[in-house]
Amino acid sequence: MRSTLLFASLATLATVLAMPASAQTKTAATTASSAGNAITASWTGPYGGVPAWDKVKVADFPAAFQAMMADAKAQFEAVLSSKAKPTFANTIAALQKDTLDARVSPIWGVYTSNLSSNDVRAIQREWGPKLSAFYNELTLDPRYFVRVKAVYDQRAKLKLDDKRMRLLTRTYEDLVANGAQLNPAQKQELIRIETSLAQEFSTFSNKVLADEEKYLTFTSEADLAGLPADLVATMKSAADERKVQGWVLVNTRSYVQPFLESSTRRDLRKTVFETFANRGDNGDVNDTNATIAKIVALRAERAKLLGFRTHADYRMRDTMAKTPAKAMELMMKVWPAAVARVHQEVADMQAIADEEAKAGSGPKITIEPWDYRFYAEKVRKAKYDLDQNELKPYFQLDKMVAAMFDAAGKLYGFKFTENTGAVPVFHPDVRTFEVTRGGKVVGLFYLDTWARTGKRSGAWMTTYKGQDHFNGNNYVLASNNNNFAKGSAGVPTLVSVDDASTLFHEFGHALHYLSYDITWPGLGTTPRDFVEYPSQVNENWLLTPYVLQTYARHYKTGEAIPQALVDKIEKSKTFNEGFDTVEYLSSAIVDMKLHNRAEPPTDIDAFERETLAEIGMPKEMVMRHRLPQFNHLFSSDAYSAGYYSYLWSETMDADTWAAFEETGNVWDPATAARFNKIVLSTGNETDRAEAYRAFRGRDPDVNALLRRRGFPIPAGGAAPAK
Repeated sequence: MRSTLLFASLATLATVLAMPASAQTKTAATTASSAGNAITASWTGPYGGVPAWDKVKVADFPAAFQAMMADAKAQFEAVLSSKAKPTFANTIAALQKDTLDARVSPIWGVYTSNLSSNDVRAIQREWGPKLSAFYNELTLDPRYFVRVKAVYDQRAKLKLDDKRMRLLTRTYEDLVANGAQLNPAQKQELIRIETSLAQEFSTFSNKVLADEEKYLTFTSEADLAGLPADLVATMKSAADERKVQGWVLVNTRSYVQPFLESSTRRDLRKTVFETFANRGDNGDVNDTNATIAKIVALRAERAKLLGFRTHADYRMRDTMAKTPAKAMELMMKVWPAAVARVHQEVADMQAIADEEAKAGSGPKITIEPWDYRFYAEKVRKAKYDLDQNELKPYFQLDKMVAAMFDAAGKLYGFKFTENTGAVPVFHPDVRTFEVTRGGKVVGLFYLDTWARTGKRSGAWMTTYKGQDHFNGNNYVLASNNNNFAKGSAGVPTLVSVDDASTLFHEFGHALHYLSYDITWPGLGTTPRDFVEYPSQVNENWLLTPYVLQTYARHYKTGEAIPQALVDKIEKSKTFNEGFDTVEYLSSAIVDMKLHNRAEPPTDIDAFERETLAEIGMPKEMVMRHRLPQFNHLFSSDAYSAGYYSYLWSETMDADTWAAFEETGNVWDPATAARFNKIVLSTGNETDRAEAYRAFRGRDPDVNALLRRRGFPIPAGGAAPAK
């Protein structure tokens, strides 16, 4: 998923200028104090300048933050203190200019997400609240709203083009929604809430990261029963890295999932599952339940202050779905069919377990959550004669990287060429690739592949520098960050089909931003329930015949994946779809129910249990992200009341893939060109629903999503998503 690396969201449009006048004269002194600071230094070198990662010192961040705030303050003050009549140029456009934040924020984001340490976390605890307060005070200054409103009120007479009008309208509406019309006392209350939230976000993310840095150590070969050789080698490397004897299983998904799929030690599967599922929920120093309770209470308080019924109403005002009810409507169209499919899947697994017990080759059990992945693989083998470990030798990570680059070239004309030491990186494992299109250099792509201590779990994309014509930013610096388990030196890393899909997904985000051709940076951020759409579309090309035949080659023999195996993959496309859908959708529904209420719960564990019982969560499963470790929701506001967005985006994605399929050629250049021009390149300079309709000729067809997941289509079909 895409990571937004900001200290305080300028989309919440925060106001000071309560900063004393004497502080306004400190810019020069602050700049001087940051001299020699690689964090604030201008980016030099190729691609319009790149971060000097090799010169960054953690101790320099406080001075960098001070310089960044002084720079932002100076820009705002120059606009707000102007005696000239407010115009689009001197008010709206003037605040579109890049400030020091454009250099400091990306570097800080890497240190909090990819290179966290005790020193980084200490700075995060101290400066997160300070920066939140500063930016909220800055943009809540009454002089700012007065100037914006003056321009907005004259909009009918200004003869602005569509993009300028959209930027003006969105700026005004965001200011209103985020408290610009509050009285001074209410504004101070809003700043208090935002500052407290920043502190709690930092606390939550650091606690979860601390739990994920824990690991299980196995000292007997008997503990490795059933595990594939590549996982054993990876666990051995993890043990060597930590200088412990035996084999280490790190408490992250890339280690846990293959263990649960293959370990024949049910007792250890239970231990591994519970250790992973209970991150942040162990009643110890890293327990996050009290932190979550504070966050949801603060969010409810803020929503009420801003005139919204709930936090969900507040967060969804600028989305495609628009309302919590609309998001819930889509989720509940899919939920019953997904639960029904899970019950079928469990019945299939229980039948195999019962047969094994009857034959004396297995224990007499009832399927539990730590059994699901293990017995699902037995069902896959029985139904489709397909074994995940049979596929893995054909999915070599480096080959999949080459595949995603090739697909981007065939579809959109991008070419990726690896650099050899010419560009600084923040870790020796990071690779960089020059990106060209039509023979013209358009950007730089950073690939940070491996899990490591201090790196948050999951996979994400971010941009260090985006494209916009207004500031003359012609090069995009984009990164993909994954947490694949690194194997032994010299041994190719093999990945599951799911991992390869994640690789293509995150790369889809990068392609989206590399495709940008926008003028205004303020129209570069798309709605939350749109942002996952381009990345989910990109997953579709992974299992196409061209990619499989060209890149799915055995890591030892180099032979292409056999057609018989490809046929099995195709036949099993909807296998375990109940599990995948319920695992995700339960998280999205609980998120929405948590935030779509005026009175927040105080007992988070009880709320989770009761909500899952209410919606009929199968007892053999848990949410993909339980609340105590749900970084999407509680390390920032980014996905709060917005985790539904993956399903909303997939509705568009499934229908978009159908558009390619309808041409008879999923690589159809004309369709790819239209998709790129209308959808990918335009950022948010046009309404996203209108952009979709311009591409597809209509609203998305929800039935395409149901067909993809192998679920029955309701009588008369499901209504379009609007």
